[in-house]
Amino acid sequence: NLAFNVALHVGTLLSIGLVYRHELRTLLARPHLLFAIVIATGPIVVVGLLLHDVLERAFGSPLVAGMALCVTASLLAITRWTDGGGTELADISWWQALVVGLFQAVAPIPGISRSGVTIFAGLLSGMSRQAAATFSFLIAIPTILGAATLETWDLVREGNLSSAAWGTYGLGAAVAFAVGVLALKLLIRVVTARKLHLFAWYCLAVGLLAISASVMGSPAG
Repeated sequence: NLAFNVALHVGTLLSIGLVYRHELRTLLARPHLLFAIVIATGPIVVVGLLLHDVLERAFGSPLVAGMALCVTASLLAITRWTDGGGTELADISWWQALVVGLFQAVAPIPGISRSGVTIFAGLLSGMSRQAAATFSFLIAIPTILGAATLETWDLVREGNLSSAAWGTYGLGAAVAFAVGVLALKLLIRVVTARKLHLFAWYCLAVGLLAISASVMGSPAG
């Protein structure tokens, strides 16, 4: 449910904060990077505020999710031949940040991997592999925080906070935090080792399975 989603968001945010604690501690002293994060966050803010309900209605089906997973698989596969460039985290330009932000703006579509497409965009724009991965998760912080805030506001309006199962939500947040830390560390190693394309096979398999199940389960099938 919605409250459980918020708990998972909190756990994920904490995991990113722990893994990238050094970058966050020095962020205020690096206005150039802070500006890049703001630029990259802009497109998804527009999408989240103006088009969220439209995207849910237009793309909220297993068939579309399966097709989007295949798109994610294609982009991840391309990273095998994408070397990136020499741009490090401190040197990310406004246009590189905007490119990553535009790719992140399509992440609300089910089946699109936010981290996958933003790392791909970072490499495509000339960032080094380490910079692309780090920037992808730094811009995830305001994105996830914004989503959690909107969902919390919905809970307050619906009056569901008083009956919340806090123990269950706390456990969900703890598991999301632990899994998030492990997944982030693994993903960083995978990206720097030039093996991100291996995830393409997983996305492709699940995408084709979702498409097949959707087609066979349709009235025409």
